[in-house]
Amino acid sequence: VGEVGRVGALQLTGLARRRQVDLGFTPGAEVECVLVSPFGEPRAYRVRGTLIALRPEQTRRIDLESEEAV
Repeated sequence: VGEVGRVGALQLTGLARRRQVDLGFTPGAEVECVLVSPFGEPRAYRVRGTLIALRPEQTRRIDLESEEAV
């Protein structure tokens, strides 16, 4: 929680890639982890002003470039 990064690349194809792009996960977009559920998944991320909950299998294919927390 509190970690910030930027989307580097999406290692997804087809509809899965389209969904992530539609949610705002585009190269250069800032992503912040803001909430972890009690069992560790899903986690909530702030992307372009919107909170989005993703499970680990969804986030593994999104490459992030690490940044310091704002």
